[in-house]
Amino acid sequence: MATAVRDSFPALLLLVLFRCTFGIFRYSQSAGVEGQLLCFGQPAKNVLVKLYQQSSVLDFLMDIGKSDSNGSFKLGGSAVRSTRIAPKLNIYHDCNDGWKPCQRKRSYVIPANYISVGLQPVRFYDLGQVELSHRAEGETRDCFH
Repeated sequence: MATAVRDSFPALLLLVLFRCTFGIFRYSQSAGVEGQLLCFGQPAKNVLVKLYQQSSVLDFLMDIGKSDSNGSFKLGGSAVRSTRIAPKLNIYHDCNDGWKPCQRKRSYVIPANYISVGLQPVRFYDLGQVELSHRAEGETRDCFH
């Protein structure tokens, strides 16, 4: 058993050194997004919106909110990463959905030029007016959000 531990020591040491070095270069990055949600041309109020940092394993929630009485929303959040963050907006809604279970979910990637260094976004990506009554490309359903 001592031989197995001794033989795996270089790999373990390399892993620890890599992790420590990799962690030194992490920094805060932020992103923001705003827009107005419509359902059949009318403001879609109280619609759940979430800003995520996309990851290969599990997405990290950066901010959460709901659209106001005008259908408007504004989210901003930050994450600490050693590589550029990949923010996305998820919209969960029931516009033009009938009695189907769960909610319709749309995702929008925030362009890289709207990513800021620091805890607060410098610029907010303007999604503009989003009509939710039509089915969007890539739209899915989500029951657990």
